[in-house]
Amino acid sequence: MGVALMDGLGLTMFLPLLQMLDGGEGTGEGLGKLSFLVDGLEAAGIPLTILSVLLMMVVFFGIKGVFKFVETYYKVVVRQYFIQKLRYQNIDLIVGYSYKSFVLSDSGKIQNTLSGEMERVVGALSFYSNVVQAGAMVFVYTILALTVNIQFTLLVMVGGLLSNLLFSQLYKKTKGYSKKITSLNHGFQGLLIQKVAFFKYLKATGSLETFGKKLKHKISDIERSVKKIGLMGAAIHGFREPLIVIIVVGVILIETQLLGGSLSAIILSLLFFYRALTYLTSLQTSWNGLLTYHGSLENLKEFIAELRSGKDRQGKIKLDRFEKEMVFSNVGFSYNETVILNDISFNLPKNQTLALVGESGSGKTSLMNLMAGLALPDKGEILVDGVAMRELDRNSLQRQIGYITQEPVIFSDTVYNNVTFWDADTPENRQRCQAALEKAAVWAFVEGLPDQTNSLLGTNGIMVSGGQKQRISIARELYKEVDFLLMDEATSALDSETERVIQENIEALKGQYTIVIIAHRLSTVKNADHILLLQAGRIQQAGTFQDLFEHSGSFKKMVELQEF
Repeated sequence: MGVALMDGLGLTMFLPLLQMLDGGEGTGEGLGKLSFLVDGLEAAGIPLTILSVLLMMVVFFGIKGVFKFVETYYKVVVRQYFIQKLRYQNIDLIVGYSYKSFVLSDSGKIQNTLSGEMERVVGALSFYSNVVQAGAMVFVYTILALTVNIQFTLLVMVGGLLSNLLFSQLYKKTKGYSKKITSLNHGFQGLLIQKVAFFKYLKATGSLETFGKKLKHKISDIERSVKKIGLMGAAIHGFREPLIVIIVVGVILIETQLLGGSLSAIILSLLFFYRALTYLTSLQTSWNGLLTYHGSLENLKEFIAELRSGKDRQGKIKLDRFEKEMVFSNVGFSYNETVILNDISFNLPKNQTLALVGESGSGKTSLMNLMAGLALPDKGEILVDGVAMRELDRNSLQRQIGYITQEPVIFSDTVYNNVTFWDADTPENRQRCQAALEKAAVWAFVEGLPDQTNSLLGTNGIMVSGGQKQRISIARELYKEVDFLLMDEATSALDSETERVIQENIEALKGQYTIVIIAHRLSTVKNADHILLLQAGRIQQAGTFQDLFEHSGSFKKMVELQEF
């Protein structure tokens, strides 16, 4: 507003300047209530000359420049603060998002909102800033015009409001297309995630071209909506100024021809309106631009609300170390209306090895997820050293857990960073890293690499074999000095020899960790302290390998089929 005020005062000085340049005497005539500028000079004993008027203009426009500098820099600071805070907020909400909510959510929406939609929100912020700025400028120029000629200004304002009605439908359509673009982008990002995740399969089966066509169709739908929004913006941008000029010309004719006003009485108001016209056009264009991102803003609002509603419920009791046992008491668990686990009860003493076996869909992975505190039971209780899982700060429990899956998690980085999870590069941590690699029986391989622990593993560990990836992922969990090792089909994707070596490594860890193993190959769990045979989300039978082989017909049949 300071920019517009100084600009308006500077423009005001043009009128007495023009009077003097035309050979007359500079006066406050035609300035309306702004004549105080000329009167103030005379009251201060400063003669009204071309030089004094020009100096006044330099002062006003100089102050305007200072205000403009402050305004521009302030916009940069506010933008950076807003975007950083928004990104931090989303990261914190994702960190606190519950696993159960995550698996039921739309991965494409999450990906799109955290990437593409954030860029659109940045664009919306820029347009919003322009709207506020242009609105302030229009307001100040309008006030200045009112101080000079109220009648003329009110007539122009009425005309401007009428013109705005003509564009309201364009604004409405722009909002609709904006929402559609956001929805289409969610779908596109979802397909893109799947293309990357399933690239090997799509490539091997010659399906990439077909999947690519599906992506292209989605892109075409998005671009059609973008084109329609562009059409709305072009219409507003192209016809707004001519329409307003027509209104101003019409008002001038009414003022001079019908109401008997003189052109000199409205010339300064006209000058202010010409200035305001530029900003009014900018305001309308920026407003339509803001509506272009309306869908993104609504989506971000819904996304934040969704993350907040799905926030993990954490207890307050912290677990420093696992000391005694984990107890499941009549535990039940569901996803929406689908029952996954029912009436699960057993004890898991510290440093024992427990195996979970059963057909696919029997609930093994869901049971392991509950052990890891990824979700809370819907029924019953899980006790860790006598404390209910729901009363625990589960982050403190999860820091005691090493989790190894069928597809090992390997980051596109060095061996050292993969094992230490970007821990500080110190001599002590280097020794710990080597010790973990030795314990996972992969140090001999790493030692033979050109850069040893500084060697890059490539995208998803492309530079190493499946067995080496698995052992490096095991080393990462051992580096953390955990109490639990949870292994979900950790060796089922490996060849027999590699599986045997890793199994021997795991056997060597028995008694040092509380180990839970999910395995289809029953030969890998022969030496487990305890085995749970699951069927349809219930424990069908429990005991040692020999107990189950002798007393469970279904377990014996599974063993015999695998041996065959």
